[in-house]
Amino acid sequence: EGAAHGKGRGREVIACARNADAILIVLDAGKEGLNRHREILENELETVGIRLNETPPDVTFKKKATGGVRFASTVPLTKLGPEPEKLATQIMREYRITSADLLAREDITVDQLVDVIVGNRVYKPCCYFYNKIDTITIEEVDQLARMPHSLVGSVAKKYNVGGPLEDDPLKAMIWKYLGLTRIYTKRKGQQPDLAEPVVLSAIRKGTTVRSLCHNVSTQMLRDFNFALVWGKSAKHSPQRCGVNHELADEDVVQIVTKTNAQQRQDKNYQAMVQGFSDKYHKKKFDAKKKKQGKLRR
Repeated sequence: EGAAHGKGRGREVIACARNADAILIVLDAGKEGLNRHREILENELETVGIRLNETPPDVTFKKKATGGVRFASTVPLTKLGPEPEKLATQIMREYRITSADLLAREDITVDQLVDVIVGNRVYKPCCYFYNKIDTITIEEVDQLARMPHSLVGSVAKKYNVGGPLEDDPLKAMIWKYLGLTRIYTKRKGQQPDLAEPVVLSAIRKGTTVRSLCHNVSTQMLRDFNFALVWGKSAKHSPQRCGVNHELADEDVVQIVTKTNAQQRQDKNYQAMVQGFSDKYHKKKFDAKKKKQGKLRR
């Protein structure tokens, strides 16, 4: 308690939480009823602008130099009182904002409006693991297990927790909250490589075919023609897809690049060829210059 204000080097710990893809909070099941550790940790993270298991509000906010405040909404705003525009203008004035455009596409609360105006809030998925359930009664275990985003277990007794290379519910829960997706790649005329999948993250770059090309090679995205997809995301096997196709877990993907004739028809082909030529000659010139320097010594 007090970590948000720097107590016990709490700010360093919170800084790690702001940069994380997901947060795992491990709690003592035997002491949770008295100490309320979950509530304390949630309040500390809320104080520094970390929103747990929430999605950013669908609101567009843009500051301007002049022009005053322009407020609009596409849905009825029932949580901002009888005069939402007046309330939004008052909140902006408290933060010394006199000119801005604000468009709300969902029914937001006052706290969400403040988060949008401040602009430094981060939204993180968070899961809770209650350890030491072997020290409490079955009724208390059932109560903790029914709490949202929670998993109960015991490290000592190996309940819901396995070894480093074993599958267990805790690893599955972390995998789910990280939004990870395994994609298997395949070469033309060969079997898919099921040993080493490409892991995509929905939190970072997304799980589209474009993200897969970025993870493998940027040159592959430049020469991309279409992709053949086998798996849950395909309506039929194989399905011919573009770069915006959303992939599912354990899909098999074959990337088909453009032929030389198709590349020559590209409007950027000449610039690309010139870029490769410049890069080659620069590399050759640098090697020659390096060799001359060694001879002078």
